[in-house]
Amino acid sequence: MKEYLDFAIEIAHYAGDKIKSSFLKDKDLNYKSDRTVVTDIDKDINHYLIEKVKEKYPNHAVNGEEESFNNSSNYVWVCDPIDGTGMFTAGIPLSVFSLALVIDGIPYVGVVYDPYLDMMYTAIRGEGAFCNGSKITVNKLHLGDLGYRLNYEMWNGSLYDTMHIAKNMLDKVKISSIGSVARSCMAIATGNFSCDLFPGTEHGNCDIAASALIVEEAGGKVTDFFGNTQRYDDAIKGAIISNGVSHEEILEQVRSAIK
Repeated sequence: MKEYLDFAIEIAHYAGDKIKSSFLKDKDLNYKSDRTVVTDIDKDINHYLIEKVKEKYPNHAVNGEEESFNNSSNYVWVCDPIDGTGMFTAGIPLSVFSLALVIDGIPYVGVVYDPYLDMMYTAIRGEGAFCNGSKITVNKLHLGDLGYRLNYEMWNGSLYDTMHIAKNMLDKVKISSIGSVARSCMAIATGNFSCDLFPGTEHGNCDIAASALIVEEAGGKVTDFFGNTQRYDDAIKGAIISNGVSHEEILEQVRSAIK
């Protein structure tokens, strides 16, 4: 798996250079059906990954947020070239690059790269989670403890109303919505945040495949909105990403709100 991690880090550095060099420049913007934005930089990074996979691992597949390749392999590189494109286009340095190698639906290698702070978050299944080579761990806060911070994502067409769920917990948590689920997940992996409510479905796996592995290797827990494990090579049923100790507490809140 170390070879695959090195490959993912190489792609992450390319993506980071593209993101930083174009951050304050004019961009070619387009909008998807859910009114989220995509740029020429997203597409360039996604296409670069596909070309590199074809070159080095031609029997592998790519499931990208903007472009995919070879849907027949059980080895799938799952990528979000810029998670937090809205922040990227607004000139707010919160977006990250995300890439995972998913085998038979399970992430085995994950990389999330923050190019603005040059922070490389990495994990290999069973070997722990790291940031720039230093081991990272989640916090141990329970819902209602001082310092418990929850991040939520919400957009037009979301199947799960995370805003309503978060609102019901205002007396128990500090709430934010920073505009990048992968960046929020890295804050969970380092103990700065405690939970993220992510309503992603189609292409949602691209946003969190790498993050799910990194958070779990840091001691956290990730399930769908109903408490189940799920595959990360296809559409997902939302995600609750937590520090682990508060996961059932959050699930109770979600179940109550969904009912």
